[in-house]
Amino acid sequence: MAEYNADIVGHEGTTDVITLSWFDDPEGLFPGDPELILIVNPDAAAREGAGREDSSYAFETALYIVHGMLHAAGEDDLEEETRISMRAAEKRVMDQLKCEFDLAALFPEKRTS
Repeated sequence: MAEYNADIVGHEGTTDVITLSWFDDPEGLFPGDPELILIVNPDAAAREGAGREDSSYAFETALYIVHGMLHAAGEDDLEEETRISMRAAEKRVMDQLKCEFDLAALFPEKRTS
């Protein structure tokens, strides 16, 4: 993930999700190409989910998808003011998703043998 983050985004180190969005420039796509690609880091989801009492692998995975989609919708978390807005949007969406879906069934933890 660190390599993708450096090559695609130009940032150093690993990250939880990378968003590639062509919503603002659909003319640059070939027919059938996706307008949105999310690269989600399952290792970060496992680490963060295990590291906090109020989280899980499933919650983190869903959160990373929501976070990436919010970026595609124009949200930004680089500045304090926009980060507060983005975190509020994440909470609203995650609260709704938790009511509607069993996140653990959607994103079961990897089993190791």
